[in-house]
Amino acid sequence: MDLSPANPDPPARPVHGGIKEAELRELGLRLEDCLDFSASVSPLGPPEGVAEAIAAVDLTAYPDPHCLALTEAIAAHHVGDGVSIGNVIVGNGSTEIIHLLTRAWIGSPPADCNPSALLLTPTYGEYDGAVRISGGSVKTLTATRRSDGFAWDTSAVTVAIAAERPALTFICNPNNPTGVLMAREQLAMIADAVASVGGLLVVDEAYINLSERRADADVVALAAGHGSIVALRSMTKDYALTALRLGYAVASEPVIARLAVLQPDWSVNGLAQAAGLIAIADTAYLERARAAVAASRNCVVERLSDLGIRCYPTAANFVLAQVGDAGRLRDDLARRGLFVRDCTSFGLPDCIRIGLRPAEDCAKLADAIAEVWNEEPQP
Repeated sequence: MDLSPANPDPPARPVHGGIKEAELRELGLRLEDCLDFSASVSPLGPPEGVAEAIAAVDLTAYPDPHCLALTEAIAAHHVGDGVSIGNVIVGNGSTEIIHLLTRAWIGSPPADCNPSALLLTPTYGEYDGAVRISGGSVKTLTATRRSDGFAWDTSAVTVAIAAERPALTFICNPNNPTGVLMAREQLAMIADAVASVGGLLVVDEAYINLSERRADADVVALAAGHGSIVALRSMTKDYALTALRLGYAVASEPVIARLAVLQPDWSVNGLAQAAGLIAIADTAYLERARAAVAASRNCVVERLSDLGIRCYPTAANFVLAQVGDAGRLRDDLARRGLFVRDCTSFGLPDCIRIGLRPAEDCAKLADAIAEVWNEEPQP
């Protein structure tokens, strides 16, 4: 583990997955002819009824700025965790809520905290970007041991919190891009360390609903009753509502109220709210999605392992694979209309991240990787 300041001169904007129109034009490809493995969403597509719900939305009416119906549905979904509507805020993707958090806690840090954030890296780049936009500084605690799958040392995290006194500590769980899952007991220990310095622990659970190990790790119940924890969820990823952008946070009522003051009215559009209501009512969907993820993960890991490619253990709906020159492989696949995530921006230039699509798509990707692997000298 290495505790150090993050790069003092990072890119102007974080790097994200997803197929970009400019690259398609450069390659002479059409979106409908491509398969996107660079983003990690449910392989099932949106739940049944979402398209009809969207079509029924009155496009001349303003959306509810408070997302009341959806907030009530989310609270009911988590009622067993002790969640009420005052514990929930809905956002334009969980990324909007990340920016609300940094505006609130970095822009006006608690009295005993520094206007800074501690990031457990390698991880999602938007945390760093949001902190810097809000005028804060970033410290990183980097997991460097590949032998244990990039796992973090919980004791080292608590020591760093005591030393740095950050206003915010971000943990992506399962982590993007490594797939590492931290147990609830570890997160509770870190939350206590954060509370002791007056800060806030943000646990980004964007991928947890698609994890077979979710029961060991989710912190929604902790967040509802613990004033120093926020749990983020991504309905974008859970239900493949990628084009709509939808997420939410669960936290104590004072934390939610502080975020709500900063959120612009109508940031969550009416189409997203309608889709979210249908999605969260489909109580069987996530179990089907987890089964599809498991089948696709097995396909990718088995096929790549047969090629001698190392795939790291993952609790998420993506696979981190060590491939040598990740940028070259990514570009070779892109020319074939297959897009994976080059992990150079995460500090892992020899790895790609593969979002798990349906198993038949994953088989096509594995075939293409095998072709490239056999054509070029490998490390």
